[in-house]
Amino acid sequence: MDISMNAAVYAVLIAFVASIVLCPMMIPSLIKLKFGQHIREDGPKGHQKKTGTPTMGGIMIIVSFLLAALVFLRDNPEAMAVVGVTLAFGLIGFLDDFIKIVKKRNLGLRAYQKLLAQIGVSVAFVLFWRTLPSYSTAVMIPFFPEIYFDLGFLFPAFACLVFLSSSNGANLTDGLDGLASGVTVLIAVFFMFAAWILDSPILPVTGAAVGSLLGFLLFNSHPAKVFMGDTGSLALGGFVASVALILNMPLFLVIVAIVYVVESMSVIIQVGYFKLTKKRFFKMAPIHHAFELSGWAETKVVAFFCVVTAMACLLGYLALQGFGG
Repeated sequence: MDISMNAAVYAVLIAFVASIVLCPMMIPSLIKLKFGQHIREDGPKGHQKKTGTPTMGGIMIIVSFLLAALVFLRDNPEAMAVVGVTLAFGLIGFLDDFIKIVKKRNLGLRAYQKLLAQIGVSVAFVLFWRTLPSYSTAVMIPFFPEIYFDLGFLFPAFACLVFLSSSNGANLTDGLDGLASGVTVLIAVFFMFAAWILDSPILPVTGAAVGSLLGFLLFNSHPAKVFMGDTGSLALGGFVASVALILNMPLFLVIVAIVYVVESMSVIIQVGYFKLTKKRFFKMAPIHHAFELSGWAETKVVAFFCVVTAMACLLGYLALQGFGG
């Protein structure tokens, strides 16, 4: 399918305009409904002033993304798959936020409930994708365009792992003003260009994600007027994973989504080390809080992580050379 970059640019513009219109309209409603964020007491002290900031702003990300993506879904089942997964993961996050904020149950969905829901959506994605000609169990190896690694019958399990890693990585990254949105918009830009290079039909929906995140970032950057909540972070993680899989580029996530990887690993290391020694390996996990407790300003941490992601995406671009003809 020959799709020009113009389609992605139009999608960026549509989603951006929708986002900057929706956010000022919906933020007062979130405040009125008392959908305020609860800040953990053991976190950095400066975060306590954020208590009550409206959350579940991921609704605005999803709606603006959907409004732009709908224009390009006709006869485009791969794009439909990406949109469907994004909405489904967003719904899981919405239920989690709703239980925490409205039902006043601090932990939201039980861990097993969230895990089963994520696996269920992942399996549904693979089953749908298998019906399309573009389905492939072979994945690209970064920097080696002549080599594809075929996972065969192991691919569905691998795809589930990609979804779980990406969605939870995005969720853990969402802890500072503009961090998850800033990091993910850079990842989305990378995949927009990757989709263009590979002539993929999902190109327009990657643009829709870029536009919705850029608009949301205007309200989510420090000092944030709204947080995305699990509604947004899980949706973004699902989007990133589905795009990477359809492009046969899940291994590229280790490079371009390095912040997701590091945030997740910091939590795994912290929990494992504490169980073994009853001591903390980091001052706090996820690792962005450790930077804060070491004296870094919140804005500096966000800028640093975004710069790291930008450099990682440039490295990912080099790793893509030779693919797609």
